[in-house]
Order: sequence, then C-alpha cells, then structure tokens
Amino acid sequence: MPESEVKVALIGAGNWGRNLVKNFYHLGVLAAVVDEDERRLYEVGKDYPDVKLLNSTDDVWDMPVSAVAIATPAPTHYALAKTALMAGKDVFVEKPLALRATEAEELSSLARENSCLLMVGHLLLYQPAIRWIKDFIAQGNLGKIYSLHEERLNLGRARAVENALWSLGVHDVAIFLDIVGEKPREIKVTGQQALQPGIEDDVYLHLSFPGGVFAHLHASWLWPEKRRRLTVIGEEGMLVYDEIAQTVTWHKKSINSKLENVDKGEEVVFRGDAEPLKIELSHFIECCKNRAKPYSDGESAVAVVQVLEKANHLLEAKI
Repeated sequence: MPESEVKVALIGAGNWGRNLVKNFYHLGVLAAVVDEDERRLYEVGKDYPDVKLLNSTDDVWDMPVSAVAIATPAPTHYALAKTALMAGKDVFVEKPLALRATEAEELSSLARENSCLLMVGHLLLYQPAIRWIKDFIAQGNLGKIYSLHEERLNLGRARAVENALWSLGVHDVAIFLDIVGEKPREIKVTGQQALQPGIEDDVYLHLSFPGGVFAHLHASWLWPEKRRRLTVIGEEGMLVYDEIAQTVTWHKKSINSKLENVDKGEEVVFRGDAEPLKIELSHFIECCKNRAKPYSDGESAVAVVQVLEKANHLLEAKI
C-alpha cells in the first residue's frame, strides 16, 4: 500500500463499508478495518492482507491513525463519531450524521472545539452532474428557479426500523439545501404505512424556502419501477437529471408572461461516468492533508438532519 501522511481506520465492513474499504485502500490511506463480524473481517483480509483487522472499536482510539471513517448502521453514528472526535481524530461518517438534530449539532461543535475535520457522506453532492447543475443554474441559464422535484423510487428493501424518508431521502434533502442555498421556512409531509404499522413506506416531502423556491421529494420502496430523477423548473427552461442513465437534459421550454407555451426543443447537455465515492473520499483525504473545510461538513449535515427530524415529527403527529 502506498505511503501517505493520512492514515484511516474504517469502522464497518458491511455491504456499503466494503466500497469504502476498496476506495480508501486504493487511495493509499487504509490502515485498519474494524468489524464485530469475523466473517466480514475474513473476507477483507483475503483481499487486503496488509490491512490490520480488528473486532473492537476500543482498539482504534489509541491507534496511530489520523482519521476514522464510520460505515455502520445509522443509530451508531453519533456515539462512534463523538468518541473519535474526542480522541482527536478527523472523522468521515456515512449519512445521516445522527438521528437527532441535537446530536448532530453536538458533533459539529465538538469537531470545531477539537480542531478536527468532520465530513458526512452525502454522496450525491459529489456526483459531477449535481455540481454541473448547480453551476448551470448559478449562471442564470434557467432564469428564476421555481421548483425542484426529486423521485427516489423502487421496489426495494423495506426497513423495519426507519421509514422511507430517513432511508432513501437523506441524499435528496442534501441536494435541495445545497442547490437552493437556504434552510426551508416551511416543511410539509405525508406518508403511508402500507406494509407495517409505524413505518412509512411511501413519503411525499414538501419544502418551501424564503427566496420563493419550492422543493418536492417522493421517496418509496413500494413502487413498480426504479426511478431516480431530479427535475428543475425555471422561468426560462427546465433540467431533468436521470441518475440511472447519468444524463442531464435541458428542456428549452417555458410559459411566458402572456401565458404562451415556448418550446425550443431539448438536448442532452451532460453525460457522466465518474465515480462519486472515489471523488468524495479523495476530497476527505485532501481536506485532512490541507486542513480545509469539507464540502459536506458537519454544519451542512446538521441542516439536513434538522429537516428530516422535523418531517418525521410531523409524520408521527399524524399517526
């Protein structure tokens, strides 16, 4: 493994954690992998024999590593990230940062107090198409932005603990806040508990922002087709980002001040094939080296958790 001034201990080698193992290793920074499951450690050891394997997080905090990455179930994020920050480690934690806004705020403050970096895995913010869309909007190509619409739908794996909003919608809320650049002034949400009591399988989230933009998310694991799409409606045109096809289409369509339809056709203006996880983790390593603020830092992650928590409270109030 190539030498690097940054060394990372990764906690969690499950399905998604293995992707982090692969990327951190090839970035030359993976020093150790921690997991309570001996079978998972065995599989990691077969592919990466020079990486230290541990079955307890207690062995991590005093290790000569500068950073800790956390890819464990969401309910464990707060406690693990807090311990790592208190040990003086830079921290990368998969989304969401925490399940309560107060916990997320505490972690963000703790990182500042200990001069540690805290970065959250809001992966789609590192998707080149999302960066391209944000720049395209900022250049005024669509004029005034009216609304954003996200669809994250599939006949997917139903969860028994978290609802579809927490399970599927974290990335989309992060995109809304990033593109709009504001916190919402109003949150509305509806959800249906079709498969089991207390867990919404199908959720519609509606955000309105101080600047006049509206954002809408439909998240469901009870849907016949796999659909991952962002639509941006502007005064002078519309964009559609197909996350599966990795294309952005510019629809040069609008309705003018005379309420007349304007249609100047459409064109695919972006095609992507980059690996957002590699981009994301490379960014984390560079921030660690240069002591720079991560793009998806603790503060921005707090805002995401605040929206999700508020929406969840509204759903609970309707039960």
